[in-house]
Amino acid sequence: MQENILQFQIDPDISKAKTLDTRFYTDPEIFEESRDKLFALNWQYIGDRSIVALPGSCYPFTLLDNFLNEPLLLTRDKDNLVYCLSNVCTHRGTTLVAEACQVVNMRCRYHGRQFGLDGHFMSMPEFKEVKNFPSKEDDLTRLPLFEWGPWLFTSLDLNANPASHFAAMQNRLSWLPLDEFVFKPALSSEYQVNAHWALYCENYLEGFHIPFVHAGLNTVIDFGNYTTELFETSNLQLGLAKSEDQIFDLPPSSVDFGKKVAAYYFFVFPNMMFNFYPWGLSINLVQPLSLNRTRVSFYTYVWKEELFNKGAGSQLDVVEMEDEEVVEAVQKGIRSRFYNKGRYSVTREQGIHHFHRLICGMMADGQR
Repeated sequence: MQENILQFQIDPDISKAKTLDTRFYTDPEIFEESRDKLFALNWQYIGDRSIVALPGSCYPFTLLDNFLNEPLLLTRDKDNLVYCLSNVCTHRGTTLVAEACQVVNMRCRYHGRQFGLDGHFMSMPEFKEVKNFPSKEDDLTRLPLFEWGPWLFTSLDLNANPASHFAAMQNRLSWLPLDEFVFKPALSSEYQVNAHWALYCENYLEGFHIPFVHAGLNTVIDFGNYTTELFETSNLQLGLAKSEDQIFDLPPSSVDFGKKVAAYYFFVFPNMMFNFYPWGLSINLVQPLSLNRTRVSFYTYVWKEELFNKGAGSQLDVVEMEDEEVVEAVQKGIRSRFYNKGRYSVTREQGIHHFHRLICGMMADGQR
């Protein structure tokens, strides 16, 4: 594997660089290694805080089901503090909470061990004779929890710092009243894509294909002024409108004041997309299922009902189908005997170049 990793090097000069070796998309061993080096060490989306709205709420979930498969638990205690905890009992390893519930404390159904909603060990029957008990090891592991607006995120890296992932997006959109964004389950969708997860992300990371693939979107977005801004582990594609219709009413405090912004497309490594439109937000979560199969979940939050499904944020299902068609075609093509690496457009593919460099760095040493 070390020999493979050493060949995944991307020149920092985009004008000289070549894209990832196709083995990244086709080698099962590399796919398995990406679980811990790319996904477990970075931040992942959980949902919004409404899932633990009341004191005593417990909400079990699996982080990236069918991939990371880590059983976790959100809780809200009597002081309204929210925690993300391991959902595995520290006695014999069974899952602790089976379904969403309201409780005072958590009791393991297997042997009766109890925990507080902050994860601290409380009691255990038939353990009086056990020496050096209890200890910190008997508490549930507490994971980092990051809250932005109504949204919750966690990482399996217990020392993860959210700043490198979220600060740029927070700062750019600090003027938005995020608590006014309302989740609309009926407008949310899930898609199964027959392609490697990274190919789906790469398609998102460049507007280069818009004039060729998205005829409808191309009538709204000013492709000539489409820009990409790079940050530590995130980036922004700024979509400007061709007309004054369906654009953000930006405050003077915004660095984009005076621009006809139709969409903010933020990508947070390795697999989260935050698409802000004048009507609200579509969060797209890319979840690997296998080497060549990916689940993409669209979570829709509406801010201004009267603007919904207009402008750059309209007909997202049509845009998705167009994207899936080209991504699945790439999935077939990367297995060709006659293709191994490509080159980058210096003006249009900075986001993919940045994405590939992050992949290489983390796959090489597992560090951010």
